[in-house]
This record gives sequence, C-alpha cells and structure tokens, in this order.
Amino acid sequence: MSHYLVELYTPNAAWHALPATQRQQFLGHIGSALAQLSSVGVEVLSLAETDPGIDQGSAHRFLGIWRFPTLAARDALLAGIQASGWYGYFDHVNAASTGSNADSHLAALAAV
Repeated sequence: MSHYLVELYTPNAAWHALPATQRQQFLGHIGSALAQLSSVGVEVLSLAETDPGIDQGSAHRFLGIWRFPTLAARDALLAGIQASGWYGYFDHVNAASTGSNADSHLAALAAV
C-alpha cells in the first residue's frame, strides 16, 4: 500500500531576510538530499507553485506531493525536513494518508 504526503508552504519573513547566497546554499543542501530519495523508493509526484486562481485555492505559494512505499520512508522524510531547518523559513502545513479508492473514501465520508 502506498503512503502519500502533501505539503503546502509559503516563504516567511526569516526566508526573506536571508541573503541570496545563504538561500542558495540552503537550497543546495535540500537539492542534494532530494537526489538521494529515489534510492529508498520515495517518489516526488510534484514540487511546484500553486495556482491561486482556482476555486477555493490555498493561500500557500508552493506544494509538494510525495508517494512512499512505507510509513518509515514517509517519517524519515518528515524528520529530514524538520532537521534541515525548513520549518523556520516556511509557513508549512502537512497532510498525509494511505492510498485508497473512491468507494472507500465515500464510505468514510458517509460514516462521519
């Protein structure tokens, strides 16, 4: 069963205060870590800017969508994000789930 993570994030004042060279250095470390994720089965489905013009769009500027083979892989990524200092530079929200289908989802909604 696959596991998923959706991140929504927006640069905060601490990010904007960083000089460009420090931003590039920080993002260089992030890029190096990202390059290693596929070796443990982590899939980046999307890392992109959000579209604020859609109905009920998020105010967050960026999103990440990930697929993981195990909960341990997901939790390792979340621990790495935390350890990197990412949350100090971005207002960030995470949502996680396991894979499902429409029938199971509708049944869960009906049960609430």
